[in-house]
Amino acid sequence: MALKSILFHHHTLDISYEILNPDAKIDMIILHGWGSNKALMKSTFAPYMDAFRHIYIDLPGFGGSTCNLALTTQDYARIVELLMIHLNASKDIIVGHSFGGKVALLLEPQVLVLLSSAGIYVSKSLKVRAKIALFKFLKLFGLAKFREFFVANDAKKLSEPMYQTFKNVVNEDFSKEFAAFEGKALLCWGRDDTATPLSSAKKIEKLIPDATLKVYDGDHYFFMHHAKDVAANIEKTFLKTLEHN
Repeated sequence: MALKSILFHHHTLDISYEILNPDAKIDMIILHGWGSNKALMKSTFAPYMDAFRHIYIDLPGFGGSTCNLALTTQDYARIVELLMIHLNASKDIIVGHSFGGKVALLLEPQVLVLLSSAGIYVSKSLKVRAKIALFKFLKLFGLAKFREFFVANDAKKLSEPMYQTFKNVVNEDFSKEFAAFEGKALLCWGRDDTATPLSSAKKIEKLIPDATLKVYDGDHYFFMHHAKDVAANIEKTFLKTLEHN
């Protein structure tokens, strides 16, 4: 594991990363989802794809990386880009799970691999909308201290900068960004995913001109159980880009 200090908006962020197969000529950046870390992604994909230089990154505020200011998804993409410049890394392949998928999209790689990506807005249930309305009502009376009883599980126990970051990124609709992507995209999804449902994958497949969707048994973390097949599909997708060069 290595650590790089990056200056961003007058704040210093320590970004933790790890590189496997350092002599490989093709770069593959792997980005985890919200609340996760690079260790999960490394444990999943490290045994595969030896032809690629694996670069596992802890996004700011997760794992071994720090975050002392509120960020947007665009900020995350810029911070990853600054780290890539330091590592002399190319945008050959970028893999993103959930929230990491939105960051990967903004980086505009040659091959975009989305694992149950966020980015398609899903309407909240009546129960969730009622909780939000009640919390806003309580805030009027100075009772915001009860926040943790109302916020999503992903937002509980967050520092103030990370809570503000969560609010910035949680309900984004990236439909226009998906439609504007000009590279090749591989979408891999869990059939029983409830966090980013399969319906989102089908919308993204229609939005991205050159996209292929692969559906697997499993939930939001399906890829941990199907890593070998996902890896094989990543390799096939990248090989197709070479055929056209």
